[in-house]
Amino acid sequence: MPRPPHVSAPVAGIRGSVYSKLLHRLAAHRGEVYPFHVGDTYLPPPAGSAMEEIRSADYPDLNRYTPPQGLPALVDALIERVRARTGVPLDRSRLFVTGGATAGLANAVGAIAAAGDEVLLLAPHWPLIDGICRTYGAIPVDVPFFGVADSPEAAIEAVNTPSNPTGRVVPRSWLEALVDWARREDLWLVFDEVYEDFQYEGGHTPGLSLAPERAFAAYSLSKGFGMAGYRCGWLAGPTAPMEGALKLHTHNVYSAPTASQIAALRVLGGAGEAWVASARETYAGTGRRAAGRLGVPAPEGSTFLFLDVAAALGEGGLSGFLEGCADDGLFAAPGPSFGPYPVHLRICYTAAPPDVTLRGIEILARRLGR
Repeated sequence: MPRPPHVSAPVAGIRGSVYSKLLHRLAAHRGEVYPFHVGDTYLPPPAGSAMEEIRSADYPDLNRYTPPQGLPALVDALIERVRARTGVPLDRSRLFVTGGATAGLANAVGAIAAAGDEVLLLAPHWPLIDGICRTYGAIPVDVPFFGVADSPEAAIEAVNTPSNPTGRVVPRSWLEALVDWARREDLWLVFDEVYEDFQYEGGHTPGLSLAPERAFAAYSLSKGFGMAGYRCGWLAGPTAPMEGALKLHTHNVYSAPTASQIAALRVLGGAGEAWVASARETYAGTGRRAAGRLGVPAPEGSTFLFLDVAAALGEGGLSGFLEGCADDGLFAAPGPSFGPYPVHLRICYTAAPPDVTLRGIEILARRLGR
C-alpha cells in the first residue's frame, strides 16, 4: 500500500481531465460559448420524466434504496426492451440497473478482467474506458480500427494494424467477423450501446444479438433520452459473469438512484420514443451541416465528429490550437484522449442548440482554414 500522500499505481496511471484541460477558461469566457468538448444534449428530457415532475407524494419510496438489481418493474420493462431489440431470451439473471452506462461498463470489465489482462479497445474509443481498465489493473490496448477496414477480413486484420479513424458505423458483416474471431480466440466482448437509437443510415446491429454467450451490452438514459444527470442505465450479459458484475455494483454504489429509476420507468412508458425520433432528425441535420462546413463526411451515427487538424497546427501543436479555440469560447476534446491521435480533436454537435453549434462550427472552420 502506498504511504500518504501517494495513491495506488493503477489510480496514478489514470488520466485526470480527459475531455479538456481548459475548462477553467469556460466560466471566465465573455461571450458565446461553444461546449463541444463533452458528449451531451441541449434538449430537455421527454415530457413526464423530468425530476421536478417526480414527487414523493406519488412515490412513497422515493427516498429509499431500491434492490441492488433495480426496481422490479423497471428491470422487467428493460428485459422486454432488450429482448425485443436483440432477440436474446433474457431473464432476471442477465440484467440489472446501473448508475449510467459508465458504471455498467466498469462492472462488466471488473467482472472479467484481472490484473495484467489485456483489453483491446477499438480506437478512437470513449476516453473513460481506458481508466476503467486501469482501475482493475488491466492493460488497455488501443487498436486503431476506423478507417483501416474495408471488408470483414480487413476488420479482423485491423486488430494488429495502425490506422486513422473515420468515425464510421461498423457494418454488420464486420461485427459478425469480429465476433467469429472472438469465438475462435475465446474472448469476451463488451458493447457500448448508448447510441443504439442514433444511427442515421441503415439499421442498428445489437452486439448482444451476435454473441449472447460471451457479450455484455451497456445502455444509458443519458444519450438515449437526454438524461445524463440522472446517472441511470442498464447492463445485460451472460448469467455467470453478470452475477460477478452485480457484486461489484452492489459493493460500489449498492443501487442506482431511486428517482432516476422512476424517471426511467416513466420515459419507457411512451413519451421517450417520440422524443428520440425528433432528436434523431435534429441531430442528423446538425451533424450533416457541421460536417459539410468542415469538409468531412457526414456522421452515420452518434453525436460527434473526429477531425484531423494537423494542417492547422503551429509550433504549439494540438494544445496551442485548442487554446486558440478557447480564446473564441470554443472547447473541443483532444484526440489523445481517444487513443493514439496526437493531431485530432473531437467535437460534439448536440451540446448546444443548432444555431449556436453552427456558429461555433464556423469559427472552427476558419481556424482550420476551411
